[in-house]
Amino acid sequence: MSERMVSDVLTKPDTALEAALRPAAFAEFTGQALSRERLEIAVEAARRRGEPIDHVLLSGPPGLGKTTLANILAKAMGANLRATSGPTIEKAGDLAGLLTNLEEGDVLFIDEIHRLQKTIEEYLYPAMEDFKLDIIIDQGPNARSVRLNLPRFTLIGATTRAGLLSAPLLTRFGIRERLDYYPAAQLQKIIQRAAGLIKVSLDEHGALEIARRSRGTPRIANNLLRRVRDYAEVRGDGRITRELADKALAILEIDQHGLDEMDKRILQAVITKFHGGPVGLNSLAVVVGEEADTLEEVYEPYLIMEGYLHRTAQGRVVTELAYKRLGVTATPRGDQSSLL
Repeated sequence: MSERMVSDVLTKPDTALEAALRPAAFAEFTGQALSRERLEIAVEAARRRGEPIDHVLLSGPPGLGKTTLANILAKAMGANLRATSGPTIEKAGDLAGLLTNLEEGDVLFIDEIHRLQKTIEEYLYPAMEDFKLDIIIDQGPNARSVRLNLPRFTLIGATTRAGLLSAPLLTRFGIRERLDYYPAAQLQKIIQRAAGLIKVSLDEHGALEIARRSRGTPRIANNLLRRVRDYAEVRGDGRITRELADKALAILEIDQHGLDEMDKRILQAVITKFHGGPVGLNSLAVVVGEEADTLEEVYEPYLIMEGYLHRTAQGRVVTELAYKRLGVTATPRGDQSSLL
């Protein structure tokens, strides 16, 4: 399987099926225990007061459950959810249309909120704080500002890069939760639940084998479960065991440690092309033939979490563990300043 195909398996789920597998209530949501408890308390307190919950910012790597939690929050509040994403809001009129169509208590979910244009972001400040919207009518000498009253609503923002949000926007979120990667035991439970929903025969060891190689991410775990199911139906009797899962994941080029072909390509590039680093992100992206943003948001977090890669002020550096996993002997780095 090519690197691009593996990337698609890991990052592009079947949207309809993915939605069906999402938990619909806090009780069904596995993992993120402290964040889940804090959100449950906030929802219950808001419901007792009869008012919308404070604006919520959910941050963390892709696939950890930010969109799922937004849906759960809206349902728990008995509110309608209006969903959009930062890149689709291209002008102030787009945002004004979304805000003026909200009803009392509605939840507006903006995915990838860090990608909002700064000029559009400024329209959110009075909307979030005072539930008012200032819009400009006409242009030039005839331009005038009109203030519209908005119903009380809750904005839920999701971002993989909270550091890109401006301070004025960040401070307007009363609730901020960061989601972390899941341990294998929790992913095992998620996989077993998903297997029941899609009617797959799966034993405990098969679920754990998939979980161990899912990069700590529920979305990837569900994607791999479906690919292993396909293998089980074609090459087996339909039942997923540890042995069958191992064979299926081998075809996907995901090894015993959860490293896929692109992970290895990244580590090998740093080792062989840049003598172990340091190397700048853009230089590394050119060598491996992938977008810099994809490396930074999809692949690097896992490699850093597992101890294969370090980020330094000078660039990316591989660790001794990376040499060990790839079976490569370390070589002198030399002067890499020209590669940054």
